[in-house]
Amino acid sequence: MSLSRPFRLLLIIALLFGALFALLHALTWRPAAHEPAPLACNGKVAQLQPGQALKVMTWNVQYLAGKRHVFWYDLPGGDGPDERPSSDDLAATLDEVVRVLRDEQPDLVLLQELHDGAKASDYQDQLALLQERLADLYPCSSQAFYWKAAFVPHPRILGSVGMKLGTLSRFQIARAERLQLPEIPSDPLSRQFQLKRALLVSHLPIRGGGELVAINTHFDAFAQGDDTMRRQVQMTDALLQQLQAGVSAWILGGDLNLLPPGQFQHLPENQRGWYAADSELQDLAGRYPMIPSLQQASGAQQAQWYTHYPNDPAASGPDRTLDYLFYSPRLTPFASQVRQHDTLGISDHLPVIGRFFLPSEE
Repeated sequence: MSLSRPFRLLLIIALLFGALFALLHALTWRPAAHEPAPLACNGKVAQLQPGQALKVMTWNVQYLAGKRHVFWYDLPGGDGPDERPSSDDLAATLDEVVRVLRDEQPDLVLLQELHDGAKASDYQDQLALLQERLADLYPCSSQAFYWKAAFVPHPRILGSVGMKLGTLSRFQIARAERLQLPEIPSDPLSRQFQLKRALLVSHLPIRGGGELVAINTHFDAFAQGDDTMRRQVQMTDALLQQLQAGVSAWILGGDLNLLPPGQFQHLPENQRGWYAADSELQDLAGRYPMIPSLQQASGAQQAQWYTHYPNDPAASGPDRTLDYLFYSPRLTPFASQVRQHDTLGISDHLPVIGRFFLPSEE
């Protein structure tokens, strides 16, 4: 018995939709809400010691793209002229990031915007490239993707993407986990290809008991108009409150894409639409100590605490603070800075550095 023509047409449409769904599933990535994060420690690695000094750096390295371009997403409306850095840019910026890390030699490095398998950066695994050059300093690392797809059909991408958080440590990391942050609301199709921001949580044991929990993150950008930033802050705050209630010391660092209260009015008007006048950062800043402090980031000397140098040609230098270190009251801070003097040509973000004493044995 032959099938009727309408039924055959319906069957063909169903098969096409099934094939498209299977292709979409194969091209994109759906992380769990909470999952183990890849972790590697090479050789016998020392543990943190009670009461020791600890130097921590957070740095968004802008996928080693350098500062010679205005990328398509750097201007409002996606009108930037450039789609990718050159291979020479990538090599030169890698050298510069290694130079700064070797000069500073932080004990713990929280890096954002590391590419892995992205067409726009020659499919490099940039965390692996850094580890090769810094193996003597950082035997341990953890990592977590927050953007991954085999192909993105955006006209300025048209290829693979891969972006991750990377944490480098001179001291043992016992375990690491990836926690999914709330996502920007979107339609079911677009959601498959969008960034899936996360918290990379690394647990560093302290000799004699206890631990330091290092949290690396990169909050959403371009999320004004909905409550995404508020929800990401709330989830992060819930984790920090949980840690506060326990015995763990902790530190959180990253590019939060949030202005400190008081800086909104200093921005050019065409830049203000990316931020809330009443910054969501206030919820964290009112509860936990941070670098820079609100007084530093909003006071008369705030320029020395600016961490973002936009690729927008209208920007002549760093003009806002978006990157921070928040830390447990169990840590004792004794020095901090934004390294500006020789990093302006490396990334559109600048490294933030804090120095602390760990809690002593009780």
